[in-house]
Amino acid sequence: MTDELFLSFEEHPERGQQRRRHGVDNNRGRNTNNKKKKKKKKRGRGRSFLALFLTLFLLGGLAGGAYLGYDKIKNFLVTPDYTSAASSAEVEVEIKQGSLGLDMAKALKNKDVIKSEQAFIEAWESNPDAKKIQPGLYKLRVQISAADAITMLLDTKNRMVNGILIAEGLSTFKIYKLLSEKLGIPEADFKAAAKDPIALGVPAWWFKREDGKKESRSIEGFLFPDTYEFPKNVTAKSALAMMVERFIKVTGDMGYADKAAELNISPYQALIVASLAQAEAGNAEDLGKVARVSYNRVFSEKAIAQIGSCRCLQFDVTVNYSRELAGKDPKPSKGLTTAEMTDPKNPYNRNASGLPPTPINNPGKKALEAAANAPKGDWLYFVAIDDKGHSAFSATKTQFCKDIEKAITAGILTSESRC
Repeated sequence: MTDELFLSFEEHPERGQQRRRHGVDNNRGRNTNNKKKKKKKKRGRGRSFLALFLTLFLLGGLAGGAYLGYDKIKNFLVTPDYTSAASSAEVEVEIKQGSLGLDMAKALKNKDVIKSEQAFIEAWESNPDAKKIQPGLYKLRVQISAADAITMLLDTKNRMVNGILIAEGLSTFKIYKLLSEKLGIPEADFKAAAKDPIALGVPAWWFKREDGKKESRSIEGFLFPDTYEFPKNVTAKSALAMMVERFIKVTGDMGYADKAAELNISPYQALIVASLAQAEAGNAEDLGKVARVSYNRVFSEKAIAQIGSCRCLQFDVTVNYSRELAGKDPKPSKGLTTAEMTDPKNPYNRNASGLPPTPINNPGKKALEAAANAPKGDWLYFVAIDDKGHSAFSATKTQFCKDIEKAITAGILTSESRC
C-alpha cells in the first residue's frame, strides 16, 4: 500500500493492463517496463535514504533536547560554586563575633567571594576545622570556591589584625583614653557617644533598680572587657556599640537577669556589685565572697544591725571612682583624706547608704558570674593578707582585727591600720 502511493500515474498496474489491451507491442512493453523498474529501484533507494536521514535527524533532535534538558536540571541539582580560577581581585570581609556558618556564608556571598551560600554550608560541614574560624576582618580573593574560602579564613595571614585588649575592671574613662590612642579618635567623641547608652544598644530596662534609688543612665559597666578587632572605618559610637553588643550577648547567655531576680534585686544592682567585686578582689577566687560582703552590708538586716545600722559599703574604690568622674586621677587608699572619703555631698562616699548610683568599672565575665552566683555566707569584712592578693573574710569585727594583724605581719599593711 505504501509503495503504491509513490507510483506514477503510468506505472499503476491497472493502467498498464489497459495499455496492453489496446494493442501495445509486448516486447516494447517489456523493455519499457524494465527501464521503469530500474528507475523505480533508484527512486526506492533515494526514498529509503531520505527516510533514514529524517529518522536520524529526529532522533538527534530528541537526544539534543534531552541533553539540554539534563544540563538545565543538572544546574538545579548541583550547588553553584566558583572554581577558584585566576581572579586576583581582593576584598575585605568582616566575620562578626558569634557568626555561624550561615552568617559567614552571607557575608562572603555579599562580597562575591563565593557563588552561593549553600556551597559554603556544604564546604563548612565537610571541613571539621571550619569551626575554628575566628571573628575579625579578612582580606580574601573574590570568586573562589567555597572550600578555598574556608581555607583562606583559617589562614591567619589573611586576617587583618587590629586587636585592642580592653582589660577587666577599667573605667569608661580609661577605656576612652585607650581607644583614642589606638584608633586615633578624640576622647571627646567617645564621651559624646556615651551620653546616650540606649542609642548604643543598652535596653532601657537594664537601668531599673529595686532599691528606690533614682535611675542613672551611665554607660559604665556595659563596655564588656575583651579583645576587639575594630574595622577601619570605626567611629566612637560604633566602637562602643560593639562592646555593648558583646555585653548583652554574654549576660544573655548567662541568664543574668533571671539570676538577679532570684536574688530579689535588679540586673543593674547585680552589675554594680560585680563592678565592686572586680575592684576589690585580689584574685578570681575571692570575687564571689566580695560580692556576698556587698550584699550583706546593704541588704542583710542581721548584718546591718551588727555594723551599726549603716547600710554602707565603706569601700575606698567608690571614692576613687568619684575622682574619675570629676576628671581627677585615682589615689591609693592611704592617699585619700577623711574629708574626701566621707564627703556627704558625694553619692560615692564610703558612708553613703546602699549601693552607689552606678557601676564603678566594667567587670569581666568572672566578676559578673560571681555577683549573680555569690556564695552563701555571713561575711561583713575582708582584708588582703598576702602579696598574691588573697583576702581573709570574717563575720565579726573581732576576727577582722585579727586578720589585720596577719596582714601587718605579712607586710601588706602598716601598723597604722591596726584596730
